[in-house]
Amino acid sequence: MSAQKDRWVFSFSFLLFYASSILMQGSARPLQELSPQEYFSSLQAGRASLAYFSHNVSPGAQPFLEQIENSAEALQDYGISVVKVNCPKEDVSRYCGEENALRKAYLFRGNMLIREFPTDALFDVNSVVANVLFALLFNEVKYVETLADLQNIENALKGRSNMVFAYVPATGTAEHRAVMEAAFVYGTVHQFVLTTEATLLKDTGNDESDVSSARLLFCHCQWATDLEQPCRRTAMGQTLTMLNIHRHLKLMGAPLVTEVAEDPEKVSTVHLQLGLPLVFILSQKETYEADRRTAEFVAWQLLGKAGVALLSRDLVDLNILLRSNVALKTPDEGEPVKYLVLEDTDEVITLVEDKNKVEQIQEDEEENEEDEDEKENNNQDIQDDQVVEAVSRDKKRELPLEQILVLTEETFHSALLETARTVVLFYASWEAVSLAVLRSYTEVADHLKGTQGVLLSRVNCWDWPGVCTKENVTQFPTMKIYKKGGRSVMYNGMWGTEELTSFIMLNRASCPLRLATIDEAEGYLRGEFPPELSSYHHTSLLGVFSTATSEAREAFEEAGNILSGHVTTGMYFEDDALVLSRKYAVSPPALLLARSRGQSVEGIALSKQSAQDMVRMIRYELLDIFPEITVQNLPHYLQLRKPFLILFSDGDIGQMESKEMLKLAKERPQQAFVAGWLNLKKTPVGRGVLKAYFATMPSLPVLIWVNLHAGGHVFTFPSEQSITEMNILSWLEKVKAGLEIPSSTLSEEDWKPPLPAYDFLQMMETALPELPLRTSHHRGDTPERRPPESPGRDTAVQEEPSQETKAEKVGSPGRDLRGTAPRLAAREKQGKRHSEL
Repeated sequence: MSAQKDRWVFSFSFLLFYASSILMQGSARPLQELSPQEYFSSLQAGRASLAYFSHNVSPGAQPFLEQIENSAEALQDYGISVVKVNCPKEDVSRYCGEENALRKAYLFRGNMLIREFPTDALFDVNSVVANVLFALLFNEVKYVETLADLQNIENALKGRSNMVFAYVPATGTAEHRAVMEAAFVYGTVHQFVLTTEATLLKDTGNDESDVSSARLLFCHCQWATDLEQPCRRTAMGQTLTMLNIHRHLKLMGAPLVTEVAEDPEKVSTVHLQLGLPLVFILSQKETYEADRRTAEFVAWQLLGKAGVALLSRDLVDLNILLRSNVALKTPDEGEPVKYLVLEDTDEVITLVEDKNKVEQIQEDEEENEEDEDEKENNNQDIQDDQVVEAVSRDKKRELPLEQILVLTEETFHSALLETARTVVLFYASWEAVSLAVLRSYTEVADHLKGTQGVLLSRVNCWDWPGVCTKENVTQFPTMKIYKKGGRSVMYNGMWGTEELTSFIMLNRASCPLRLATIDEAEGYLRGEFPPELSSYHHTSLLGVFSTATSEAREAFEEAGNILSGHVTTGMYFEDDALVLSRKYAVSPPALLLARSRGQSVEGIALSKQSAQDMVRMIRYELLDIFPEITVQNLPHYLQLRKPFLILFSDGDIGQMESKEMLKLAKERPQQAFVAGWLNLKKTPVGRGVLKAYFATMPSLPVLIWVNLHAGGHVFTFPSEQSITEMNILSWLEKVKAGLEIPSSTLSEEDWKPPLPAYDFLQMMETALPELPLRTSHHRGDTPERRPPESPGRDTAVQEEPSQETKAEKVGSPGRDLRGTAPRLAAREKQGKRHSEL
């Protein structure tokens, strides 16, 4: 059934409530005229009646009788009969004999007098119905005059039921009648409270300065427990009529958030039936708890104005943009559901309150996309950051993230206990390098699909700063591997797919690995043991210890834990350790460093070193003596802060040059310089380096000496000389003595990008002016009405306030929409304000 038809059925059913009682009365006359004897004999226990006693109708009483007669039909709807009692002239009883009694109307329940009404208080139908119902519902409708009285009633209701608080400027008005009629129908469900005190209305926090108009507040006391704080209140925005009150109470009784698992086009709720829009918060299972809180927060703000539903993308196949995070369904028949990309909850509220906002948002999105594309095209010529350029160019390509688990503040710690090793990528969704690494990470997930004992996951630090702060993440991106029940290891290598995969797989092996036999130790040095790592290129490091070197062994174990994933380490400390050490001409404690699957094994003596000293020593020994300089290994050699002697070659270097350079590198002291070579075909960025050194491209091969850390002078080995150890040493002596003229000198100026840098702090302040607190809830089938919570709270930053304190703060702006993958949309949109993107 369509929403329009639902509204017609509802309205017809409600109007039928009023008509049914009239039809039951048939053609009976509403106002009865009886004698005193007939009247008192007709009274029935439990039935109410309103009686007016008179000898004869004076002209002054005629208007009153007309109003009594007009109200008889309305009172019959509530089972109250209206009777005109004709007193005989000779009757001197209480009701007929006293002159003062003839100026009153009397309300009976059975034969018990409930209330006497002066005739001037019953001046129209509204006053008659309002005062009669008020008298009959004296125990159901509490009248209060002070704030203390109201608070006492609230405290008594907390945890039990809700309260309807109404202010009317005066009794006997149409608004008073509407409240009493609503109390007659809903008095057994809610506690009704009435006041005519304008000061009490202001004391309740009502912002309206006009106290001449009636007000109605629904007080949510059923879920409140704090006696120090008032119940949360939702004001009715419409005028006080019976139909509007009924509509408001119907909305207050509806679920705060409706969870749906079907196409929004087919969803129908009480809000749509009553002519209000329905807002969908799009979610996914990984972020369910945060999205649930966001939906509840929005629902409290829109209570009485719109409905809120939580729609899981995992349960419904929607053909919409991935970045859409909100949908809006209006009650207008034939109007399609609109899917939007919003940045915070304030925009959702504005969307409902301003009907023109939907079209404006859609137009702004289209214009922003066109402007961003134009800016990106204009900036491509001067973009100096290739990572940013690549991410910007491919921003519309969706990444296959299905195999990577999304972790939140609620799921982070529990996920670490599920598998032996949990790999976590901490990133920021607005940061270019993070997004580039995320692409490599998806390729790693594809390579490791089905690998036992390894779980790949990710945490968006923009959405979950508390998690990243607790895990000491100080830069983006950061990757850590958490061992179940143990500590974590941080990755500090290159972000390529091969390097990441190797690190994760090498981390699976025990580090250090205890070897039981010499055959295992030999196989380990050849890269054959453990077998699961045989397909990954790595350097094996074996510690050989005797029973008397326990201190060095413990330091080596600690160093192995630190280096886990970067290098495989093994330990051999059996009784025949001396046999293995003699073979490689070392004495325990010692290290055996195996390169190229055991083709070269180097023995290194160990002294009494700490674990950190051992780590530094191992990292230095892992560096090649005469390396091929690449983008991947250059940072390791730059950290040595030594001069570089580099042979640039257009392809592989000749055998003779390689032999002479290797001999030179081996014989020079460790602290002298770094000797290496660079293949321009494999590492084309080397051509850019040469262009920075020379005005024109030199002929290749060319041998360069450069000290980047002292002066920046570039010296070129004479091209007419052959590259031999003796010629190079002689040339270096002249360079040292100042007899050689540098080919060029690098500028001391900073190499700054042509565009300004991001102001991250300003971006964060704009997007998140505050980090409100968040608590966890267990998912339930029946939504509960709770005081509103901020959808984006960080427990690591602030202490949790009381439930009602949070209710007072719900109006603060800037709360982020944290649902599903569309969270990236808000962060992307924020970051693209920078002209570089």
